[in-house]
Amino acid sequence: MNHTNVFDFDNTLYHGESAADFALFMIRYNKQIIRWLPCIFWNLLKYKLCLVTRERMEKTINVFLQDVFWDKDAILLQAQEFWETHAQKLDAGMLARIRPEDAIISAGPDFLLRAVGDRLGTEKLVCSEADLTEKKVRYLNFGSNKVKRYREIYGDAPIEQFYTDSYNDKALMDISDTVFLVKKGKLRQIK
Repeated sequence: MNHTNVFDFDNTLYHGESAADFALFMIRYNKQIIRWLPCIFWNLLKYKLCLVTRERMEKTINVFLQDVFWDKDAILLQAQEFWETHAQKLDAGMLARIRPEDAIISAGPDFLLRAVGDRLGTEKLVCSEADLTEKKVRYLNFGSNKVKRYREIYGDAPIEQFYTDSYNDKALMDISDTVFLVKKGKLRQIK
């Protein structure tokens, strides 16, 4: 691979936070999630303001997974059902920019993005890894971990263009030739 473009997922390719939307979707199957809503939205706010550490985020997610996930197969099926009703939140214009050699990087869980993978234009998904059997995060692809995982998979392959909605991705911005901030499909080059 010579050059690649990299796309953040949430609020770049998908209008919203897919993991938060998935948690809301899952309430129909597990009412316990309702008591987690304040925590989910408080942590989402802290994430957006760049005020949460990877360690704190991982700890919170692990407690959530232990508390509300009960059946791996049911979760995988619910992820498929989620995309039947939420695929309209994918940005068609942004998806049209993706080439098969490009990569999508996300802090979101692998099982959720793989469930919609056939609509994304590339098979190269670099996501957080959730062990649904053990009910824990194996790898939280957040902050500087995104660069670490990118380097593990692609080595020193340069990022020609990086598309993101957030300065939480500053570490990826730093290793990209060109950076675009994306807001509802509108691009603003910042590097």
